[in-house]
Amino acid sequence: MPTSPAGATPPTGPPTPPIPLAELLAREELGLRRIAGPADADLLWVHTSEMADPYPYLLGGELLLSAGVLLTDPDHYVGRLVEAGAAALGFGVRPVHETVPAALIEACDRQGLPLLEVPPETPFTTIARAVWRLMAEARHRELRRVTRAQQALATAAARPDPVPAVLHQLATQLGGRAVLLTARGQEVHAAGRRPDPEAAGALTRLARVVARERPGSPSSATDTHGGTHLSAYALGGGEGLVLALATRQRESGDHTVAGIAVVLLSLLAAPHQGADAAGRSAALVRMLLGASPAEVAPLLGSTGPWTVIHARRTDGAPANALTAGALGASLGTALVDAERGAGEAVRVLLGPGPEPARPTARPGGTAPDPARPTTQPGERAPQPARPTPRSGWTLGASAPTPVTALAAADAVAARALAHARATRAPLTVDAPTGGLAALVPPEQAAAHARALLAPLTTPLADTLRCWLSLHGSWDRTAVALGVHRNTVRQRIGRCGELLDVNLDDMDVRTELWFALRQT
Repeated sequence: MPTSPAGATPPTGPPTPPIPLAELLAREELGLRRIAGPADADLLWVHTSEMADPYPYLLGGELLLSAGVLLTDPDHYVGRLVEAGAAALGFGVRPVHETVPAALIEACDRQGLPLLEVPPETPFTTIARAVWRLMAEARHRELRRVTRAQQALATAAARPDPVPAVLHQLATQLGGRAVLLTARGQEVHAAGRRPDPEAAGALTRLARVVARERPGSPSSATDTHGGTHLSAYALGGGEGLVLALATRQRESGDHTVAGIAVVLLSLLAAPHQGADAAGRSAALVRMLLGASPAEVAPLLGSTGPWTVIHARRTDGAPANALTAGALGASLGTALVDAERGAGEAVRVLLGPGPEPARPTARPGGTAPDPARPTTQPGERAPQPARPTPRSGWTLGASAPTPVTALAAADAVAARALAHARATRAPLTVDAPTGGLAALVPPEQAAAHARALLAPLTTPLADTLRCWLSLHGSWDRTAVALGVHRNTVRQRIGRCGELLDVNLDDMDVRTELWFALRQT
């Protein structure tokens, strides 16, 4: 493939994988035929131009389509295309030229630019549409591959030996060597097929380029050595740890997969975090992968109280890792989950506030026993952190809860977020059971709720709970549930029939609300 002239800045490609020229030629309905130049080329764009010199308007990597309206000097024309970094030239025959000019064929062969003959019955727009379709298909394949890799890496991070497991999975996903190195090039962990000694040495030297021992070091770097593709990524934290990769080939999506591994390894392998922060990060990963509360509790280092928060951007835009991380930082926590997929809410786990100062031994006295409870008579227990509204976000928060009830708190936070969106409130916090309801023993209250609500399916119970929380508003309930208002009416009517009650009666609504609060 032709390259840009020396000293030129390489063009930034689109957020889609490049399309091999062979894939476009394989579309028989287009009738394209390569008549000159090399067979291998990667297409980044499609552009149509009838200018005598389109060089100023090319970014590089284009399939340029032209009918040769102003073609007078084929050799100079092809030279300018190669200088601009065009990937290939598609020449349409008729009505300007009956055949592709022989001088153009010779120029493309001589200067190494693929030349395609476009038949008269194939419009240029049809070619452009085919390229965009191939790009969309390639992008879909890449996203599926990245998603599978992300799931595999997250599962590896939940293993008892997370760092070696993540490196092994990364090497498997990329089909190469994955090494965790210190700033001095010492190997901490490694996985995958070892490259030849010369490539291994080049990889170590590349790792030193990104090791953050001096200001201004890049966060990543790439190189090629004897057909082996080398990459190095600095891990966060300023400790000089580097993820180094050596692969025989470089596929679309490899950089994204490596980026996921960098984030996980920064959390898992950085000693600057300390045991507390690293343990909490691991706890979040494991909890999201379905670990039981008993497994998570020791890692979190506290039984609570913990608050689960669900959040969405007020403007409806999807939240990426940067914006979600900024939200977590503003709330005072690093436990943020923004990787559940498009359309899903960001989840934040907010821990207890600062603990009260522990007693210290007075001169000549006895040191406090660390096994004794932290809270002594007359002392205040750790207070739950209180979520507050955040500009640009709509939040729904659970009541403070122990770590053993986080799964239930997660569902409560989701309902609170739906309530906040329906009422256009910046924050809705679920209130813990109190007042008269707290006078009923929880076991009896739960048993009564199960018996009373037994006729209702889960969707009906959720609709009834939402409708009652919004004071019987059909429109707001429809917004909160994401359904049509007539669907809400039908479900509420069905609830009344199954329960054999009059839902316009305030006493009935109060009893049902009490029961729903127990589920």
